[in-house]
Amino acid sequence: MTQGTTQQTRSEPLPETVIDCSELTTRDINQALRDHAAAGTEAVTLLNPAGRHNLAVGLASPMRIAIQGPVGYYCGGLSDGITLDIEGNCGWSVGENLMSGQICVKGSASANAAATARGGTICVLGNAGPRAGISLKGATLIVRGNAGPSSAFMMQQGRLIICGDAGENLGDSIYDGEIFVGGRVASLGADARFEPMTDSDWTMLTSTLAPFDIAAQEYDFKKIVCAKELYHFKAREFSKWKDAY
Repeated sequence: MTQGTTQQTRSEPLPETVIDCSELTTRDINQALRDHAAAGTEAVTLLNPAGRHNLAVGLASPMRIAIQGPVGYYCGGLSDGITLDIEGNCGWSVGENLMSGQICVKGSASANAAATARGGTICVLGNAGPRAGISLKGATLIVRGNAGPSSAFMMQQGRLIICGDAGENLGDSIYDGEIFVGGRVASLGADARFEPMTDSDWTMLTSTLAPFDIAAQEYDFKKIVCAKELYHFKAREFSKWKDAY
């Protein structure tokens, strides 16, 4: 059920709308979000999500969405231009293949946060599980806490910023992009290496983290990039490939 909708012209933004998810199917909820976006609603709040999967997916609108509670898998995935706040924890693959916009998880995220995300910013204010930023393709993923093993696996572009500790095999098979870790790095994966921090790196971190009330200077950030030793197979380097794969 929806509440708070008023009759206005399509050229005027509609006031905030509240949707109670408890009596609706996931399809109904997502269709309601699309309908409100088409009508020009500026903001929607979802109540009682109850850990449901696939909420707020496939949206292409600058509408603001606030979800009051924990969500399941793929929340905000396949979207373009949304601003999404999740007041709780989330399951696998939050923000998968995000094209643009912003998603903020005000809890912790399970595995594969921001998988294949191409643009925008995903911020997890708690911890992130394994494979955070897997196959990242241009977006920025921020984790204020710790990130699990194999984060940034097969990363292709973009940035992964981990303010806490990073698990084993960080950046394994990275192709391009940048990783910043403010805490301890358990180990690097194949073809990942440390690179000295620059003034421009610190400037970027300061401006990127500030909107989420995170002070970059409070952390001892290290930078990890691709070593580019495995871009092309060479027989004399077979041992490196054997160890990596």
